[in-house]
Amino acid sequence: MENKINYELELEKIVNSLEYKPKLLLHSCCGPCSSYVITYLKDYFDITVFYYNPNIEPLEEYEKRKKEQIKLIKELNIPSVSLENVSYDNESFRKCVKGYESELEGGARCHLCYELRLRKTFSKALEKGYEFVGTTLTVSPYKNAQVLNSIGENLSKEFNIKWLYSDFKKKDGYKKSIELSKKYNLYRQDYCGCEFSNQKIHVE
Repeated sequence: MENKINYELELEKIVNSLEYKPKLLLHSCCGPCSSYVITYLKDYFDITVFYYNPNIEPLEEYEKRKKEQIKLIKELNIPSVSLENVSYDNESFRKCVKGYESELEGGARCHLCYELRLRKTFSKALEKGYEFVGTTLTVSPYKNAQVLNSIGENLSKEFNIKWLYSDFKKKDGYKKSIELSKKYNLYRQDYCGCEFSNQKIHVE
């Protein structure tokens, strides 16, 4: 069995080696998760939040979560943090996970979803000239940081853009995200995003 990499330590190595504030395109899954991540990274990077989450269903839920992301950035009022506008793209998600609908939560379907969202982020970073790409997904105790960082590392090589290794749940990161969500009165969803992760919806 392979030893797990300490990605929180890898993140510390990166931020402690920086000699200036590079441009980071930060994929964000939601406002609550991004709250801690943004406050952690704001002193090290010029951050653009990339809210690309075509997995979120229905559209009303997507719009609700997006509004909370916009609200948080306004509330934080950090000059070096901005938002890249992204359109809803649920069809891309449906095509990506076709045939994997019945997979258990956290399994192959989710890994495909991670790759879809991160690939889009890298593509945008290449288009706009960002030096780093990262994601807020590792702040969640329900997301596998080993898998996420492996995907990010592979895409980093493909696009020739630096990947920001992370495991933001470490050092009470998830707990701090909950505290910040309460502070800014953010809506905290009770399912990851897609129809298949929502236990209130019966999937045939």
